Amino acid sequence: MILKGGTVVFRDGAKVCDLRIRGETVEKIGILTPEAGEEVRDLTGLTVFPGLIDMHVHLREPGFEKKEDIESGSRAAVRGGFTQICCMPNTKPVTDNKVVVTYIKTRAGEVGLCKVHPIGAITEGQEGKNLAAIGAMKQAGAVAISEDGKSVLSSGLMANAMKYASDFGLKCLCHCEDPSLVDGGVVHEGYYATLTGLKGSLRAAEDIMIAREICLAESLSLPVHICHVSTYSGVQLIREAKARGVRVTAETCPHYFTLTDAEIASFDTNTKVNPPLREEKDRLAVLEGLYDGTIDCIVSDHAPHHADDKNVEYDFAAFGISGIETSFSLSYTVLVKNGRLSLEGLAEKMSLAPARILSLAGGTIEEGGVADLTVADLGRSYTVDPAEFASKGKNTPFAGREVWGKVVLLLVDGEIKYEEKRA
Repeated sequence: MILKGGTVVFRDGAKVCDLRIRGETVEKIGILTPEAGEEVRDLTGLTVFPGLIDMHVHLREPGFEKKEDIESGSRAAVRGGFTQICCMPNTKPVTDNKVVVTYIKTRAGEVGLCKVHPIGAITEGQEGKNLAAIGAMKQAGAVAISEDGKSVLSSGLMANAMKYASDFGLKCLCHCEDPSLVDGGVVHEGYYATLTGLKGSLRAAEDIMIAREICLAESLSLPVHICHVSTYSGVQLIREAKARGVRVTAETCPHYFTLTDAEIASFDTNTKVNPPLREEKDRLAVLEGLYDGTIDCIVSDHAPHHADDKNVEYDFAAFGISGIETSFSLSYTVLVKNGRLSLEGLAEKMSLAPARILSLAGGTIEEGGVADLTVADLGRSYTVDPAEFASKGKNTPFAGREVWGKVVLLLVDGEIKYEEKRA
């Protein structure tokens, strides 16, 4: 087929042109004349991004299918514009061996929507005691290892994990949290924690572990990736480490650059996330980190929950936001419409950087490249309505919020996997 007349986002800018899709690849780019029998799709007024990649999602399967499963999560992903997603290992059983990795890959292939890449656990059962079977998981298809939801508390064990992961061409994706400093906290320690009477968690709980991972990476001359950065001081630690040449990369989530802890005053449990929403100076620092390249990529940390997990008192509610269907629109609205980030800059954060960090195919639009494409109507606004989510998780603090940039078409390996239904 030919995708005609769209504004195509390349690494060095965006321009109006046509794309010829042949099989799984982008065969030709330019002003093209359709061949006999060739399907033509008019994309005038629409923008074509390299297929978006979310390197931090929770699909819940196996074990927690009440919250989400691979099929519902994949449907949510393509609706949100993602051609590839990477799922975290805190499943039941934990994704700490080749059997579970193989199961996820097989099930995702049966669903046949987006590409699903499992992330293996760092330790067996995520218990922080013994390293998991890293090599076997890599062979089965794992693209990284992580203890997401917790940190590996033993620095020696974490150092060994980084060494072993590197031997197999994998990176450690680090959830940075010192539980002794969190100490049961459910929100950020600050004015609004005092106002609401909810127990707070110090910034230092995140920053100390960010600093440790940076120190290990620097001492071992190995790469490390910092998950969901939320503090101004954490951004500065990463900025300074990069300036010294430390091989550290980092991600953040839309809720950390769109919301602050003022939201918790509503006692809406959909605002309960880990790490918690921080103060305005943290939000602004995260934005600046995205603009200056300190923070490499944007992820959703898609954490869907059943209504029963959220419809309880704040202290007892589950942490997390169902975010994969709002991530692109929120990012475009906040980062690009205000003029601080270009279209190619957004593609870098949501496609190229994740592909580069995890050594995935894709991330760019080029002749001979994989035909993973996300097509959006950037001139169109809509109101977030969780009732319309494809995800089982309707837990979002963005309900009723107007955002711009609606995904209308998505191709994976040259095949249409999502197309917005026209009235």
